[in-house]
Amino acid sequence: MRAVVQRVKSSSVKVDENVVGKIDKGLLVLLGVEDADTDEDIVYLAEKICNLRIFEDETGKLNLSLIDIAGSLLVVSQFTLYGDCRKGRRPNFMMAAKPEYAEKMYLKFVDECKKYVSNVETGKFQAYMEVEIINDGPVTLMLDSKKNF
Repeated sequence: MRAVVQRVKSSSVKVDENVVGKIDKGLLVLLGVEDADTDEDIVYLAEKICNLRIFEDETGKLNLSLIDIAGSLLVVSQFTLYGDCRKGRRPNFMMAAKPEYAEKMYLKFVDECKKYVSNVETGKFQAYMEVEIINDGPVTLMLDSKKNF
C-alpha cells in the first residue's frame, strides 16, 4: 500500500462538479493499493499517517501530529501510485490491485483512520475526480507499507 501525504490548509474533491469530500487544516492522502496488501498494511499505514509529526509546535518545529492538532483527513484513491514507468513511455499498472479488492482495502483504510481522527472525508472510488489542494509548506511525503521507500 502506498500513500502520498500532503499537509494542507484545505483540500476538496469533486465528482461531476459536486464536492464529495472537503477538509480544512489537515492531510490529503492519495492512496494506492496492490494485490499483495493485507490488513496489516492498512493498520501500519493508517497509524503512521495519523501520527506523523509534520505540523509545527509553538516553536515552529515539526513536532505535532494530525491527532495533536485535531486536524482532518481527506483520503482519495489513486491506483496510478503503482504506475511503473521504468520501461517505455506508457505507465504499466500491473502492480495495482484489481478494482474490487482495491475498493475493499481503501474502505478498510478509511475505517482504520477513523479510529485516530474524527473528521475523515473521502473521494469516490473509481470516479474521475478533481482534487483541489492548498498545500501547506509545502510538506509532501511518500509512504509505502512494504517500506520500499
